[in-house]
Amino acid sequence: MRIALILVVVVHVLFCGWLVVASGLLDGSLQGEQDFILLQNTTADETGEATIAPAPNGTQLQAAQGVTFGADNAEARTIILGATDPNTENADTGFRFQLELSSKGAAIRRAIFSNGPNKRGRASGFDDRDYKDPQPLVIISPIPDRTGGEILAMANKSFVFAEQGLQLPLDKLHWKSADNDTTIDTARFEAIIKRQDTGEPVIKLTKTYRISLYSYLMDCDVTVENLGGVEQKVRFNMAGPLGLGREAVRADNRAIVAGFRDSKDEIVSTRLNWKGLTKGESLKNPGGEFLWVAAVNKYFAAIVVPLADGSKNWLSGKTGRFYNPDGDPRANSGDETLGMDLAIASSTLAATGQASSSRTYKFQMYLGPKDKSLFDKNEQYSELGFFHTIDFMGCCCPAKIIKPLAFGILALMKGMYGFIGNYGVVIIILVFFMRLCMHPITKKSQVSMSKMSQLAPKAEEIKKKYANNKAEMNKQMMALYREQGASPIMGFLPMMVQMPIWIALWSAVYASIDLRGAAFLPFWITDLSMPDALFRFPAFTLPLFGKLDSFNLLPLMMGVAFYLQQQLMPTQAGASANPQMAQQQKMMKIMMPLLFPLMLYKAPSGVNLYIMASTFAGVFEQHVIRKHIREKEQSKSQGMVAATSKTGGKVKKKKPKPFYKT
Repeated sequence: MRIALILVVVVHVLFCGWLVVASGLLDGSLQGEQDFILLQNTTADETGEATIAPAPNGTQLQAAQGVTFGADNAEARTIILGATDPNTENADTGFRFQLELSSKGAAIRRAIFSNGPNKRGRASGFDDRDYKDPQPLVIISPIPDRTGGEILAMANKSFVFAEQGLQLPLDKLHWKSADNDTTIDTARFEAIIKRQDTGEPVIKLTKTYRISLYSYLMDCDVTVENLGGVEQKVRFNMAGPLGLGREAVRADNRAIVAGFRDSKDEIVSTRLNWKGLTKGESLKNPGGEFLWVAAVNKYFAAIVVPLADGSKNWLSGKTGRFYNPDGDPRANSGDETLGMDLAIASSTLAATGQASSSRTYKFQMYLGPKDKSLFDKNEQYSELGFFHTIDFMGCCCPAKIIKPLAFGILALMKGMYGFIGNYGVVIIILVFFMRLCMHPITKKSQVSMSKMSQLAPKAEEIKKKYANNKAEMNKQMMALYREQGASPIMGFLPMMVQMPIWIALWSAVYASIDLRGAAFLPFWITDLSMPDALFRFPAFTLPLFGKLDSFNLLPLMMGVAFYLQQQLMPTQAGASANPQMAQQQKMMKIMMPLLFPLMLYKAPSGVNLYIMASTFAGVFEQHVIRKHIREKEQSKSQGMVAATSKTGGKVKKKKPKPFYKT
């Protein structure tokens, strides 16, 4: 009896092992070596996305009633659409980018911008900003997974038979490419799902990519057709854009953004940065009709727009993904990136031959710069609100204030560039123009601060005299200010008015795609979106600085400007009578010129040029204002004011002007 039982167990194990080997489940990566990929049991999570259920060891997963589906692997193949080199024959047609398509998952393996103008001067000209050997910029690239394979953009990840609870991992399947439908701007892939036992075709999937001349848009259509004699309820999941490189010099600005149309017919958006993705956060839904979802970095966006077919939107889910290929626990080794998954809602396909036996899902994807002027010129981009992908560093100011100001400044910069032709000069002129426009406000603020500093000794006496009577102290302080025509509010109110304007100007310079690759001087500041790098040296690492490989002159010049500005700043009210306050102000005059160059040493040179120009302009402005204050003080000390035409050439005694009327 024992021997018989052992034989039964051994035979059963051998039989199950044979089934596993025959099914191909032990072939490893399932990339191209298999001839047939099987469907697997599936469950659905809370988001409606299908997940593979673990298979019992030594068994073959089958559908209900013993039916198992699968798909034939085709030959691995790569198809190229468009061109990147302006000197090739295809570049003359004016493609904005090149797509490298893979038969694995019928996906985009790589998307590359053109590296320069074509014969018509219409290509994008974006490169990777490598100062040694610039190459065409790769906007989408594959992400290595931990099994040695690759995760690809726009890949069909899984096809689900909802009623049977089975799914096919289409991102592991090599689709067949249709040679007769492949041209320089169009490619088509096909995959047929069959019954394993009879070889009968059940579902046909067709995926088509198209790119257009002089356009950053790409079309992607997925058609699902029922070839069987019975109705089928199916759904599938797709990857979205992924693998966008880090464009920022310092901070990582990559994020997932989604656009919606609210009840007021206005476009609203929600954003989730890579730090939020690492914490498991999800995109918030502000309400309204979903329009698009995008993966963005500092300067570029890959925006997916599902085109509704007259019924409700068929995209049932969108999930941001954070990828950490090397598994670094701190997620800061440099290979980290983000992407998204798109879940397509279930659809019921009638039996073959009927009108509703197939359905086509149409996507459009924008692959290009985050350029407000470009978005405004294109009616579709403007209607869908693509400008929401542009992110400004609003600091402490509300986005509703900063965005309109920053967009206005961007338009002004572009207009000035049209006849100046140098964005470095544009930044300098714009800074001086802003300083000139805001000079009356700045002057009033500085004059008020000067008056307050002069009244500091008397204010300290009042504070000591009425230290135990707050009400009387405040009354006496207000009387002092009223008598001398000074106001503590006027010292800070003009600064608060100016702050949104300067933040908007800084944000516009920081985020402008036009500054990417734009040169100021041929021998120095050759790219306003990168550190100025007067000269380079072998890289080494320093505390606080990190990796250093260049000598950046702009931050040091900025330190000089800050030092001069601090020397010209009016003495803070109360500093002369308060030794502690005087010591603090002295420390500020030392620390400011040191801290800012340290913090901004590796900042984009366009930003540093703006700060330096603004600071030097402020130094000159303060010199003019202080001269005006000294002249007024000299006249006041004589008890007279200068004669003017209004006084008939006669001197007049100076009367203090109260800062408010009683």
